[in-house]
Amino acid sequence: MPSRSAPAPEPASGSVTAADSTEVPRNVRRVLLGILLALLLSMLDGLIVGTAMPTVVADLGGLDHMSWVVTGYTLATACSTPVWGKLGDLFHRKLMFLASIVLFLVASVLCGLAPSMNWLIVFRVLQGLGAGGMGAGAFALIGVLLPPRERGRYQGLVAAVMAIGQLGGPLIGGFVTAHLGWRWAFYINVPLGLICVTWCWIMLRVPPPGRQGKAVIDWWGIALLTGAISAFTMSATWAGSTYAWGSWQIIALAVLALSLLAGFIATERRVAEPLMPLRIYQGHRNFPLAAVLLTVSGVSMFGATLYLPLYQQVVQSASASNSGLLLLPMMIATLITSHIAGKVMTATGRYKVFPVLGSLFLVAGLALLSTMNTGTSRFATSTYMALVGIGTGFTLHMSNTIAQNAVAPRDMGSASAATNLFRNLGGSLGIAVFASLFAGAVGGGVASGSGVGHVPAAARAAYASDVAHATHLVFLTATLIALAALVAAVFVEEIPLRGKPGAATPTPAKPQVPGEPAERTEGTPSA
Repeated sequence: MPSRSAPAPEPASGSVTAADSTEVPRNVRRVLLGILLALLLSMLDGLIVGTAMPTVVADLGGLDHMSWVVTGYTLATACSTPVWGKLGDLFHRKLMFLASIVLFLVASVLCGLAPSMNWLIVFRVLQGLGAGGMGAGAFALIGVLLPPRERGRYQGLVAAVMAIGQLGGPLIGGFVTAHLGWRWAFYINVPLGLICVTWCWIMLRVPPPGRQGKAVIDWWGIALLTGAISAFTMSATWAGSTYAWGSWQIIALAVLALSLLAGFIATERRVAEPLMPLRIYQGHRNFPLAAVLLTVSGVSMFGATLYLPLYQQVVQSASASNSGLLLLPMMIATLITSHIAGKVMTATGRYKVFPVLGSLFLVAGLALLSTMNTGTSRFATSTYMALVGIGTGFTLHMSNTIAQNAVAPRDMGSASAATNLFRNLGGSLGIAVFASLFAGAVGGGVASGSGVGHVPAAARAAYASDVAHATHLVFLTATLIALAALVAAVFVEEIPLRGKPGAATPTPAKPQVPGEPAERTEGTPSA
């Protein structure tokens, strides 16, 4: 009986192999447009729906369950992200990506047809399942199409899409709801999604994973991780609002999340094809360090985008109708610095300096935001926001590259899903902590959901002072959290980036002359 050969060892992170040296296709920008459109759709939907929610409640009722329209979507996205990432690794990334978009579009139509708030919540959960695959698939495909050394050339495109999603969501949501009705906040996804599916079906060329044998799905891992994420997200959402932080409900959810996480880790050590392979955390310290950077970035981004517009509206009397535009200084700074960092990384292969600088700017910007009071000018606020934007631009997208460069290509989907998961969970935890601090400082004004326009004129000064104090607490806490990113950035090791500089401009292959040996290319082992 023939002996069973041992599997070939994985290439070390940072080493150049034949697969890694594949040149970037000439039309990669056109291919990326379809992928990034899907990413934009998944980002826009949450913000558009948030703007439309008052009209939705007026039409369908169900005010008591309104928060679950957002929570259900967020929870389904977080739970499904690692599953979609692993399915892409096991089967075919392109097919899994397109399947997630189709699910998202079908759920969007169902959301627009929802006859009641309960049905809207159910369909939003389905929509979140699709969005999880769109986010995980987009970053995994970018990781496959672009070697880390070349990714800096296109980093600005990804940053631009995320900025458009943050700024455009509230503006588009307000316009569509006012002129077409809230149901079109969901229907608008359909034509854009169909363009995305058609574009990717024609343009996207991704080789299959190349695994041998029958794929094995880690059902126990899926169940345990889904339970852990659900318990964590619900405890983060309810703590400080629905229940007190020290209540038995929150403590029970926290214990349940930790217990399920322990069971998940034990399961992943035993199964043949784990949902989230522990080797991506154990292979090189850069991956867990990048996870810390992404988690802190999620906390900072969600905190800034939620509470800065509120501070500017209440304390600085800015217009609520253009709340998304209030974040322009931060978003523009993020775009510029992300583009600069990507260009330098591609040209030099050096990248450690950027998360270190980014963390320093992040700490400085958040610390300055924590000093704001009722007398702070809009110019000062914009300057502080720009510093946070510089920090985010140097840190966020570079952390994705560091994480993907630290794992083997066959685990790209799982690694990309994990980075998305850490960023989303960081945002959920940040929202919970910040909301508790804010509500405790402001009191009934926020608890009742009333805006500054509903506050009596005699109490507006006191209300503005409370909001300024609450903003101070939020950003002081964010500053302390950002220090963890600075420590993580210092310990990042600058391992060589996979891929070759200048691969975006391939040269034609030299025709082989009969009788002469084939020309050897870099990364191809000689005979």
